[in-house]
Order: sequence, then structure tokens, then C-alpha cells
Amino acid sequence: MARATKPKPQKSLEQRLWDAADALRGNQEPSEYKHVVLGLVFLKYISDRFDERREALANELEADGLTSDDQARFLEDRDEYTSNNVFWVPEDARWAYLQASAKLPEIGSRIDKAMDGIERANPTLKGVLPRNYGREGLDKGRLGQLVDLIGSIGFGSDQDHGSDDVLGRVYEYFLGQFAGKETGKDAGAFYTPRSVVRVLVEMLEPYKGRVYDPCCGSGGMFVQSAGFVEAHQGKRTDLSVYGQEFTDTTWKLARMNLALRGIEADLGDHSADSFTSDLHPTLRADFVLANPPFNVSHWWDGKLADDPRWKYGVPPQGNANFAWVQHFLYHLSPTGTAGFVLANGSLSSKTGGEGEIRRKLVEAELVDCIVAMPDKLFFNTGIPVSLWFCSKERAGNGHRKRLGEVLFIDARKLGRMETRRLRVLDDADVARIADTYHAWRNHDSDYEDIPGFCKSALLGEISGHDFVLTPGRYVGAEAPEDDGEPIEEKIARLTAELYAEFDRGRDLEAEVRRRLSNLKSIELD
Repeated sequence: MARATKPKPQKSLEQRLWDAADALRGNQEPSEYKHVVLGLVFLKYISDRFDERREALANELEADGLTSDDQARFLEDRDEYTSNNVFWVPEDARWAYLQASAKLPEIGSRIDKAMDGIERANPTLKGVLPRNYGREGLDKGRLGQLVDLIGSIGFGSDQDHGSDDVLGRVYEYFLGQFAGKETGKDAGAFYTPRSVVRVLVEMLEPYKGRVYDPCCGSGGMFVQSAGFVEAHQGKRTDLSVYGQEFTDTTWKLARMNLALRGIEADLGDHSADSFTSDLHPTLRADFVLANPPFNVSHWWDGKLADDPRWKYGVPPQGNANFAWVQHFLYHLSPTGTAGFVLANGSLSSKTGGEGEIRRKLVEAELVDCIVAMPDKLFFNTGIPVSLWFCSKERAGNGHRKRLGEVLFIDARKLGRMETRRLRVLDDADVARIADTYHAWRNHDSDYEDIPGFCKSALLGEISGHDFVLTPGRYVGAEAPEDDGEPIEEKIARLTAELYAEFDRGRDLEAEVRRRLSNLKSIELD
């Protein structure tokens, strides 16, 4: 009897799209090709939403009994679309037109023209969309195949892939896959893993107010924050979003990413360095969420020497970690809270005055919580990181919660390996970390120190560790599980087992001696 073959697991939309797109990449570098692919996904999405609105409008006009001439006029009225939060798409930028041109050698120049037309028609997208599809180095045959591939996916709200969530997954998956194919800091410049962002957002709970990320990458912190608000029956407009990004192509990607979700954000009118060209100098945010580049060595500029941001000490010129920390704190409102990612070295380093800055932050009651995260969360590096949570609320005139204490959480054992290289945190993992923090911060009666996982440490204990903030120093070893066996019985059982091992050892020794004696007898013979 033939053995039944196990059916192969069905690949997701994101995986199928990636596999096909990656196969068509040719000689394009991932850093370049991501803009080719994501620009087309963006174009297809807004074109599908435009077509959907156009069809609904046509039905409304027909029901109202308008003449065909009046219907045609209204169907090309831009306000009928923009008033419904739909981007206006010019006729030669609509996907049907581009799809019909997919096999033509001029497909690249037609896409460039479509991007130009969309930007002219939608001022919020000015200077954002990718160009250069007509460049010589981009194979037009492969580009046409990619147009056909993306054209097979529907993003209308009544289709399988029509929700913002699905499009967000495609964006997130592509960003992550591109990060996995790049190396060094550039790979992480535009993508922060969803597991990390979710922990930050769930712990900070940005229900309402001003959210700021001065190294915003592709805007993932803002997307998750808006999703958090909606999940708790709020509105996206409850948040005011401010950001800044150094890399121009990544700044454009963030603008596209946020525009897809209808998130209005002030990212400045250009990309810029947050240290030397702060685009939001007067901003005092309610929440800061950020994943700054780790251990940047070439960040210093002479004009920063007397900067007012360095309230707790001038950061070392060879490492920007504590420059970022103080930049975040400078932009917090008097009751604001910040959650951000730092390399683990920031917890213990004393070079360049970092230990002294860290001491002053703790003594100023600014450090709320430190979370040690598992390794292998990032696509481009396997190193573990830590999450810092800082609050001005308890140090200022707010509720003054948990004065003289810092919560340490060691989450290194959480998560599961999704692939051989990548770990993810599931809902239960995120909830365990966030719930522990909220229970501690709110003085809930169900908070308790858990050996090996969490510890509320007093300033005296932290001082005794010379203000090193590595959670493992404070949470201790995990308590052994109670197996329910009474201690007297356990001691008696273990003692009997030990004596039995002693007896077995003596028997084994006697057997070895006997065999050695036999060997000697053989040699003498």
C-alpha cells in the first residue's frame, strides 16, 4: 500500500510575492530593489482603492439618475475621491494602463511618469515616491513580469488582500526579507522587528498624545502605535505623530508607509541628522518610541559641545548611545515616557563617561524599567538587545510612582525560533512582559518579584552594583519548580539513592580490580 504523502504547507501571500519578486530581481542590489518592489505595491494599492471608489461613485450617480455626461464629469472630479480619503490617480497612472504596457520596452518610463503624476495630484506625496524605473540597469523584461505579478493581487477592501492589515503584512515581510539580505547597519536602518515594536508599544500604551521617533526608519513605531489605539477603540487622530530620519530613501519609504494607512505625520520636509539638524527643536512629546542605530561612532560635530541636550553629561564622541538617550529625554514632556532599544553594552559600559551619565539618569529617577531581550530577534544581527523605559512623570510633578526603584525584567528565555536564524515573541510573551511592568508601575497587589524573571531593585542595591543595569544581576536564578514532594521524604529518597550509587561504585571498583588482576596473570603466564 502506497504511503500517503504529507501535503506541503501553503505559502502565505507575502511568501509567494517575495519568492516571485526575488526570482525576478536579477542583478539589482536588495537596497535598490526594495524601492522598485515596494513602489509598485504602493502604486497597485492606491490604484485599486481609486478603482473601488470610482465604481461606488458610478453606482451612486446612476442611482441619482444623472445623465451620462454628468456622470463622466463627476467620475473625474478629484474632490469626489480625496474627500473619501482616497488618493487621486491620473488616468495614465492607473494600474490597468500600466498592466497593458507591461510587455512594452518603455514600461519603466511609463511607471516613472505615473509616479510623477500621482505626486502632482497629491501634495502630501510630493518628493516621496521612487523613480528611475526607466534606468538602463533595470531589466525591462523582468520589470514587466513584476508588474504582471503584482497586478494579480487585489487590494480593494472587498477582496482577500484589501485591508490595511494585509498590505502592512506585505510591507513588513518585504522589509524584513530585504533586511535579511543586507549587511551591517544599513540592514536595520529601515526595519525594527515586530516583536520588539509590540513590546515597546504595549508597555508604553500610547492611547492619546504626541508620539516622537527621531530615527524613525520606515515608520513601524507609528504604525504599531496607531494600531494599538484602534485596538482599544480609539481613533488614529488621537495621536499626533512626529519623526525624523537621516537616510533620504528610508525617509521616503516612511512617508509611503504612513500614507498607505492614512496616518498623518510630521517627518519634516526632508531627511536630516537628529543631532546636528533637529527638525523638531521645540517638541515635547508624550511618548518617545525609537530604535536608534547601535554604537554609532561617527556622529559627533564640534558645534554639539555645549548642546543643552547633554544635561547628564557630554556623550563620548566615539559612541552615540547616550547621545540618543539624552535626545529622547530632552524631547519628553514633563509627564512623558520613552521606550527605546539599545545595545546591551549601554547597560554596563563605563568608557567615555557613560557610566557617570547612567548613574545620573538613575539618581534623577528617570529610569523606570530595563528589559533584557532574547537573541536572534533582528534579521541583520543575532546579538541580544535591551529595552529602556524612562519616565519624567515620577521625577516631576506627576503621580510620583515607584520612587527609588527600577524594575528589571529578564526576558531572554522567552520567544520561539520561527526559522533557524529568527526568533519571535508570541502574544503571551509580549503580554507577560507588559503586564509585569504595568502591575509594578501601578502598585498592583498582584505584582511580585519572580526569581529569574523580574525584580524591583532599590537605588541602594543598584548603587552597590556601581549602576550597572544588566537585569541578570538583579533577578537572580530561576526558582526550582515545586514537585509537591515533602522535604523530609525528598531528603530520605535522595539519601537512599546516593547510598545506592556508593554501593554501585564499590561494586564497579571491585570488578575493575578483578579484571586487572586477570590481565596480570595472563602476562605472567
